[in-house]
Order: sequence, then C-alpha cells, then structure tokens
Amino acid sequence: MSSQALTRTRAHQPCAACRMLRRRCDSDCMLAPYFPGDEAEKFFGVHKVFGASNVIRMIQMLEESKREDAVKAIIYEATSRLRDPVYGSAGTIFHLQRMVEELKMQVESMRAQVVQLQEQRNQLLGILMNVRHLDSTSSVHDSKFDGGNFMLDEDSMAYDPITYFTENDWTF
Repeated sequence: MSSQALTRTRAHQPCAACRMLRRRCDSDCMLAPYFPGDEAEKFFGVHKVFGASNVIRMIQMLEESKREDAVKAIIYEATSRLRDPVYGSAGTIFHLQRMVEELKMQVESMRAQVVQLQEQRNQLLGILMNVRHLDSTSSVHDSKFDGGNFMLDEDSMAYDPITYFTENDWTF
C-alpha cells in the first residue's frame, strides 16, 4: 500500500507517533505512513532507541522510494537493540554465523561418517562375495580337519570331545 493511500485511510485517526508524542496528526505527518495508530509498540521501540526527531531527520534525508525499507530497517534495529542493548542486531548476526559454522562442522562430520560406513559396507560385501565364490567342499576336506583327533598345537594334548568330559570330573 502506498504512503498516499495510507494517509487517506487514516483521515481521522492519529498515527502511533503523534499519539505517543501527544501532538496533532496533520495530513502531512512524516511518520503516519510508516507507524499506523494500531502499531504503537513499533514506534515506542524506535522512539526509545533513536528518538522521534532523529527518525524524522533520517526519513527526510532519503528519497521517497527508499523510505519504507529504511523504516523497516530502523524498526528491526530498534527491536534488536531493545532485546540486546550491547550488540543489537550484530549480536543476532554473530549468533547466526556461529550456528552456521557449527552446522557446517556437523555436515562435515556426517560426511566423514557416511564415507566410513560406505567403506565398511564395501569391505563386508567384498568378504561376502569372496565367501560365496569359494568352493564349498574344499574347506571340509582340508587336511587340518582329517583324522580323529584335532591338535591345537604340537605341544598340546589331543582333544577328543567324546572322552574329554569323562576324563575330567567337571560338572556343568
């Protein structure tokens, strides 16, 4: 909505600035198009941070087409300054930049985990493919499984599972 249309619609209602400053709101009020009467909290913050005369001076220095964007920026900065008196909107920007950096680190960590898991998957698939391609009968007829007794080492005793438990008096 253009500033002229806003001026026409509020013919009998004072703007938030004039209402707060307790002055008569003329038809040529500089703040009326940007601070309607029902948005008093916006002007309150702007007035508290910048002052009404400074805001009017800033608006007058700009050409008509840029005023609306400038007032939006002034409102945003005033709101930020009231929330964070030390840093204002810069505090919000720094906080968001820190969050972006943390999220970038998390993304890199996740990418590293994905690469690691893909490597593990490829290794496991390789093992499974090798096992599948082996001759299934060759491992059964291996020489180390021949004979009645299975020797663990050259120095160890023969292990016979049938007689082992009867020779030892262990009970389970």
